[in-house]
Amino acid sequence: MNPDDIFLARAIELASLGSQQGDGGPFGAVIVHDGKIIGEGWNRVVVTTDPTAHAEIAAIRMACAALGHFHLSGCTLYASSEPCPMCLSAAYWARLGRIVFANSRAEAAAIGFCDDELYDELARDCGERRVIMEHRPLPGALEPMRDWAANPQHTPY
Repeated sequence: MNPDDIFLARAIELASLGSQQGDGGPFGAVIVHDGKIIGEGWNRVVVTTDPTAHAEIAAIRMACAALGHFHLSGCTLYASSEPCPMCLSAAYWARLGRIVFANSRAEAAAIGFCDDELYDELARDCGERRVIMEHRPLPGALEPMRDWAANPQHTPY
């Protein structure tokens, strides 16, 4: 069996396990580095009452802890379904090198997990979004950013 299929099958197994326990939606994820799983998780939105408790986020957190770094360059994320916008963003922030998924956005949408509205919202200008966003540049607001940038000991992202 192809290694991608093995790791993807584990993500699907986690999706089934989590949803059967009633933890959340039917989503699972694993992160692999050098042929070994270093992070895994399943959706725990319901059980934790945390809308960010997605499988991919859990796997990213575990993998970062395993590597002792907040970048996952050279790692692959295997997800039972195409990552939602939040998880896709987290994958980019973590600098994952590759994402492999089993089910498409359309297949997830067919059972009630449709992210189209969010994708549409993100494509709009801030002033046109459903959630009201206001830019209020208070005096001194830039100071923490300037201080961080000027500190030669800061950790670059």
